[in-house]
Order: sequence, then C-alpha cells, then structure tokens
Amino acid sequence: MDLDRAREFIAEHHQGVLMTWRGDGMPQLSPVLAVTDGEGRVVVSSREAAYKTRNLRRRPFAALCVWAEWPGKWVQVEGPTEVLSLPEAMEPLVDYYRRAAGETDWDRYREAMREERRVLLRISVERAGPDVSG
Repeated sequence: MDLDRAREFIAEHHQGVLMTWRGDGMPQLSPVLAVTDGEGRVVVSSREAAYKTRNLRRRPFAALCVWAEWPGKWVQVEGPTEVLSLPEAMEPLVDYYRRAAGETDWDRYREAMREERRVLLRISVERAGPDVSG
C-alpha cells in the first residue's frame, strides 16, 4: 500500500491497536487513538509510565492497525517510533488533540497533560498494508 494512502486513511479514522514488544520479546497490544501530524508521522498520546511507552524506550519500533468500522477497511503501518516527553511534547500534544477532537479549553488541557505525565509517540511510517483483502 502507498504510504500516503495509509496516512490519509489514519487522518480520517483514528481507532486502532498499537503493538510494541515487551522485554521478553512477546507482543504487547494497546487500544489507542491515532492521528497524523503535519510531517506525515502517525502520533498517539500515552502516559510516561505506560507499558507501551516503556516498551518503546527499550525497542523504538511499533506497528499500528487502524480500522474504519468492523467489518470493513483497515490499514496497518509500521516504523521506528520516538517517545517525546514533556515539556517538549506539550505543543505536539495540543496539535494531536486538535486533529483528533477539535478545539477545547487549552489551559485545562495543558494542565491535564502535565498532571497525567503525557508523552507523544511518533511513528515514522516505513511500511503499510494491506495491498489485497480477503
């Protein structure tokens, strides 16, 4: 699948499951809300202490499956993943929420991000699929 088509799909459909790898090499799956940022990366909000965040600090690569409705169209993307922590993550987190849900009280939002110790996970998409279905 063309990487730009995969990004467009995720820009419209946000529900997904993120796969990272535990320390023992086994997969760890997390339901997430994903969007694309202005640079074509797929981004997900998480917490500093979350398993997915810890897994990505150890092995910075993720796979993400996003769907429109079930059953229906879906896409999987994979690539190296960066964990961006506060305070650098604050404005990218604002952009993430704006793309996912629209406008809000940004002062309250920023305070909640600090209290929850939020991070932004950025997937640089290197591979996408499927190219066929069925």
